[in-house]
Amino acid sequence: MAEMYPIYLKLAGREVLVVGAGRVAWRKVEALLKADAAVRVVAPEVCAELRELAAEAKLVLHERQWEPDDCTGALIVVAATGDSELNARIRISAHEHNALVNAVDDPPNCDFYVPAVARFGELRLAISTQGQVPLISSRVRQYLEKALPPELADVVKSTARERERLLQSVENDRVRLRRLRAFLEAELERWGLKL
Repeated sequence: MAEMYPIYLKLAGREVLVVGAGRVAWRKVEALLKADAAVRVVAPEVCAELRELAAEAKLVLHERQWEPDDCTGALIVVAATGDSELNARIRISAHEHNALVNAVDDPPNCDFYVPAVARFGELRLAISTQGQVPLISSRVRQYLEKALPPELADVVKSTARERERLLQSVENDRVRLRRLRAFLEAELERWGLKL
């Protein structure tokens, strides 16, 4: 298997199509809405949670079978159908419309996998087994969330402010980086963190 390229996407206002409307689709939709994606859901049967989100105008819901033209305009297509043959057809259509596909629990029909993510304020640690064993990614995430101190969130905030200040006041890249490293070390020490 080729090495995968890790990436964080800015999805605010970008169109994402989710095909399927069960519990798994709902979890995917929740994460996409947190990223301010413009979510469209297509499915003949819809869980109550997705119906509620549609009633609140947080997503567009089409209660019907998927059609190839549903992929038009989507940057990402999430196939949460539980049907590998349908996922394969969705993937073909998505590619014809220049969209990337994540087929839930169907690695052969995926262009990318959604990692498990450990969160500490603005710090995000993405964990992936490249779609092989998501359960391991989830366990590692749980471990990191217990093992790493929550104060990391404070270190990120203060170091981000210092970085902004240095970008405005220090022109030399090497000097700026040296000062930022010194600041980070002092912050870690101040919080009693050993990294």
